[in-house]
Amino acid sequence: MSQAQSDIRLVGVTKRFQNLLAVDSVDLTVDVGEVVCLLGPSGCGKTTTLRMIAGLENATSGDILIAGRRVNELPARARNVAMTFQFYALYPSLTVEENLAYPLHADRLSRAAIAERIAQVARVLDLETILKRRPHQLGEGEKQRVAVGRSIVRQPTCFLFDEPLSRLDIQLRQQMRTQIKEVLERLDKPTVIVTHDQIEALTMADRIAVMRDGRIEQVATPHDLFAYPTNVFVAGFIGTPQMNLVPATLEATAEEEGATRARFAVLGEQFSAPVEAAVRRLAPGAKVTLGVRPRSFELAPPDAADVVHASIDLIEPMGAEMLVHLVRQGQDLRCVLAHTARVRLGQEVGVRCKPNQLHVFDEAGSLVR
Repeated sequence: MSQAQSDIRLVGVTKRFQNLLAVDSVDLTVDVGEVVCLLGPSGCGKTTTLRMIAGLENATSGDILIAGRRVNELPARARNVAMTFQFYALYPSLTVEENLAYPLHADRLSRAAIAERIAQVARVLDLETILKRRPHQLGEGEKQRVAVGRSIVRQPTCFLFDEPLSRLDIQLRQQMRTQIKEVLERLDKPTVIVTHDQIEALTMADRIAVMRDGRIEQVATPHDLFAYPTNVFVAGFIGTPQMNLVPATLEATAEEEGATRARFAVLGEQFSAPVEAAVRRLAPGAKVTLGVRPRSFELAPPDAADVVHASIDLIEPMGAEMLVHLVRQGQDLRCVLAHTARVRLGQEVGVRCKPNQLHVFDEAGSLVR
């Protein structure tokens, strides 16, 4: 089957629950072998979108295509998709082997074919030593691997995961992220994962679709999403610690040695910094939002040029680093420094953005690029 026929495509997909618009005209393509994460806050429509792909919810309008076929009217069982939920839903009276075999009985496979499928999945997910155990004898990570195995064993057209790691502790999450990513790379099927955990999305996805209020705000690779957030919402949602977003006024732009430099009024002060050439399109006096990642800030002496002055309000140790909270005119600024940095509470410092790390968003909240 060609790549064009093996994808998932959503075209203008909308879902209404009476007066509630849960999903609003979503367009999305997931290619064969690609993992796309739907990421966003609770209630943004990501799970509803996944359930419409699976056939567990009917789309109010728009088209859902799987493997080149419109499936809007097909029931879930006819779509040949495999969905793994955050609740494992394993049959407690069946062994791991029997749980894996259960979805294959409907396909009327021979005993030999079922045994071969189970052996393959058990080998891939490291389940070979627990095949005879029942769910109550398993750890949480083992239960999750069995749930994933039950999806894989059917050899479906695509895979859908709804918060697959939300019930695991931090160590198991890290382990399962790696295992699931390795398995999906070998299976070469379009995969959609719903999560509210950005670390999960950044580490597992080929592309991430950030959702808010039923709409997709941006679809991009993890790197592009982090480096070039399309608007203020994405900028503030992606990244830990959260990006600093500070209101400012553009005073002037100028060309210096082939680069664009802008002067801003921000928090009662003025400073200039290199910016994207597109900032020249903005008129002097334009209201903007400046975005700076906490690791893109650096401290400077208070008498240095082009700094914003602030006082240190809180210091949070983070092992090899520390998160320093600064305050200027009631605005909180977050700065990540090496744990060896010599700073103290109440200290007055200058802070400036490292070269080429400043994001400028226009008055509508869109990235100027």
